[in-house]
Amino acid sequence: MNKTQLKEFLEEKVIQYNNPKFIESDPIQVPHLFSKKEDIEIAAFLTATISWGNRKMIIKNAHKMMHFLDNAPHDFIINHQEKDLERLQNFVHRTFNHIDFQFFMKSLKNIYQNRKGLEKVLQIKDATTNYQTAIHQFKKIFFEIEHQQRTQKHVSDPLKNSAAKRINMFLRWMVRNNKTGVDFGIWKTHSSANLSCPLDVHSGNVARKLKLLNRKQNDWKALVELDRSLRKFDKKDPVKYDFALFGLGVFEKF
Repeated sequence: MNKTQLKEFLEEKVIQYNNPKFIESDPIQVPHLFSKKEDIEIAAFLTATISWGNRKMIIKNAHKMMHFLDNAPHDFIINHQEKDLERLQNFVHRTFNHIDFQFFMKSLKNIYQNRKGLEKVLQIKDATTNYQTAIHQFKKIFFEIEHQQRTQKHVSDPLKNSAAKRINMFLRWMVRNNKTGVDFGIWKTHSSANLSCPLDVHSGNVARKLKLLNRKQNDWKALVELDRSLRKFDKKDPVKYDFALFGLGVFEKF
């Protein structure tokens, strides 16, 4: 395929997968349960955090998380007392357990009460056009209160060359426009032009087959390379092609 054909092919796949039917089988269904901005972003952040492994299990456990938070995540986070965290004792998703879940509640309380919320703490504040430094700074803020070392592994750091797949997915959900009803577009202080694809095994393999990516590892350097390729097709909304890469990898075993 030449460049024009590849762009047309990807655009077709975006249309195929970026529509409300996609929500039925994707973890994004969990934040779609809510209408209040803070509930959406907290549900999305927690869901994205446990988004690795079997998708059915991710969705099941994300719903379970919301149940533990009385299906009012923002209210729970702002108003919970120490004793309220005891109900989270039985939660586990792979290596994310109740210790991590309880800390996330405390950290999010700090972020909403003292740091003006998730939208504010993930803003790009330097001259870069991607979220590398913003996510690094976010991690520092997230762990500025007392925590166990074990929990740090659940928030990626791009300055350590992590592709930060789950946070990039969360950012896509929050920032990209909601014209098709899949992503939310509720973070108006952020720009879709700065987003990066959530790079994982599926999207990475498809990107390599389509010659959009040469680097073998799925790390931040690979993400930058993929960004460059996708921005040639659409510099205002490069991450829409995540739907194409993911759909081709997961649904079509491309």
